[in-house]
Amino acid sequence: MISPARNFSHPALFYRGAREYLEGTVPFVRDGLAAGEPVAVAAPPVGLDLLRTALGADAGAVRFIDMTTVGRNPGRIIPAVLRAFCDAQPPGPVRIIGEPIWPGRTALEYPACVQHEALINTAFAGRQVTILCPYDAAGLAPDVLDDAHATHPVVIEAGRERPSDRYAPDHAVASGNTPLPEPRDAASFAFDDQRLRDARRFAVRLAGGFGLTGTRLDDLALAVSELITNSVLHGGGSGTIRLWTENDQVVCEVRDGGRLSDPMAGRRLPPNGRPGGRGLLMVNHIADLVRVHAAPDGTAIRCYLGGAPVPAGAAD
Repeated sequence: MISPARNFSHPALFYRGAREYLEGTVPFVRDGLAAGEPVAVAAPPVGLDLLRTALGADAGAVRFIDMTTVGRNPGRIIPAVLRAFCDAQPPGPVRIIGEPIWPGRTALEYPACVQHEALINTAFAGRQVTILCPYDAAGLAPDVLDDAHATHPVVIEAGRERPSDRYAPDHAVASGNTPLPEPRDAASFAFDDQRLRDARRFAVRLAGGFGLTGTRLDDLALAVSELITNSVLHGGGSGTIRLWTENDQVVCEVRDGGRLSDPMAGRRLPPNGRPGGRGLLMVNHIADLVRVHAAPDGTAIRCYLGGAPVPAGAAD
């Protein structure tokens, strides 16, 4: 049984099949409800359905969130799912089940998922929050479970809870900061502070030609505006924007000479009263996926947008 956290707790639950999933999650939820703690479950639909059925009448006291929609972009999970739920609660302990990695996550998404899991430890340090992360040990590759040992200080398997002897969240964050694969064919546009409007028009025209329409084209225009403005303000005053298509998505990359040194950028709100600092946060909210490569000589931020808009909140 997982005890309520006096401060932050972040265990990984390795499960094999529905029975082990429920044995690890139902007591966690019911113990939290019995203690008067707010409880949320952010998981793929299969897990949500299992828990709703198993909890019976208790399910009405739980916030259920479809992680495959709201958490489609791993960079959005901390601000829009985990922090959004915690910050809406009164002071005191909070419990969340969060399953950001499931069979079917793509190789392109996966490094961002690992970084997300590692950064949870930074985002909630010192808070009275317990975030239990289930991992489908039967359906996920062994290296995914190895990474879970690196991003979680505690691992639960076959009913036994133990400290992870491979816990290394900083290494896990760094492992995802790798050069992004080069596209086969991309159109590019160099910009500076005098060509921001031209760069935005270039991106919108190309994305429209690639098939983005309506609100998704507006979303891309907003994301581009935020990224190119950041380049001018914080990335040396100029940059290059590139667009192409990949797996039925429009991909937009902005590259500049700045160094993005804070891995939490785009995952937390800036302090009250500080202007700016919300550009990458907005891009994370808009995009289906955001990948970042921060190198000593510059930063590349790549966002992926499909035709379907991001749901405002797939929860009940």
